[in-house]
Amino acid sequence: MSGIGGSEFLLLCVIGLLILGPERLPRVARQIGSWVGKARQMTRSLQRQLEDEVDMKKNLGFDPKELNPEDMFVPNDDDTFSPLHVEEDAEDDAEDDDVVEEDEDAPK
Repeated sequence: MSGIGGSEFLLLCVIGLLILGPERLPRVARQIGSWVGKARQMTRSLQRQLEDEVDMKKNLGFDPKELNPEDMFVPNDDDTFSPLHVEEDAEDDAEDDDVVEEDEDAPK
């Protein structure tokens, strides 16, 4: 887990007892235990949130592994692109340009 063996833990307890004394050591140990418990709880909560966010099948309604990219490039029948629309827009723009040119030639 943390890489601390039995002898190192015993040495830390003895050092803590010498520094803090027998009255404050249990209180400090309880507080440290509380902090560790809160940190573990926050870690579990974060892990659960991330797993929920990554669950694409639940969020998107389909499994992305079953998605075929070639199906995305097949045109649909309801596509609204028409070459006639492009030609009409080009004619309208040309008429607008003619009007602007006539206004520029007018005396000021």
